[in-house]
Amino acid sequence: MKKELGINPYLFPMPVLMIATYGDGDQVDVMNMAWGGICAENMVSLNIGEDHKTSENIKKRGAFTLSIADIPHIEAADFFGIATGNKMPDKFERSGLTAVKSQKVDAPVVEEFPLTLECRVVEDKMEVYGHHVIGEIVGILAEESVLDENGKVDPTKLNAFVFDQFQNGYYAIGEKVGQAWNTGAPLMKK
Repeated sequence: MKKELGINPYLFPMPVLMIATYGDGDQVDVMNMAWGGICAENMVSLNIGEDHKTSENIKKRGAFTLSIADIPHIEAADFFGIATGNKMPDKFERSGLTAVKSQKVDAPVVEEFPLTLECRVVEDKMEVYGHHVIGEIVGILAEESVLDENGKVDPTKLNAFVFDQFQNGYYAIGEKVGQAWNTGAPLMKK
């Protein structure tokens, strides 16, 4: 029997996205957020509270990078969700991570994160649910250590983790359990 749980943002898994931007004076800011993802083949969608430093930076610079955090950097990734750049100007420096300027957009690339999408803002507006940003993916950077023999990202090598909205936990991912557009094919023959 099912039990009513009320209105909550209960989906699983939720991504752990690292949104990196430049603020005034090229100050690096990184935000941990779960409310975003791919919305088209070459587009990402972000829903950000307007009061975040990241929101202000995106409006000013028109660009951001979106990275997948890995388990070896979970402490810094979680810190980026706890601390606010509005009150802690040295937030990024405290993490001990390093950043370089993207070659394609006006935003930083965090060197330690294994996969980064470089994005140019194509839509930026306030909605009833917050600051909505659509970014066009103009480049993707990946550490060679997470690529397979064909040069594609191997999720088992990414060492990524996801967010659990039910109990606010992080969970490791990586075990392959099926093949998309193939595992369900036997049911097509019924």
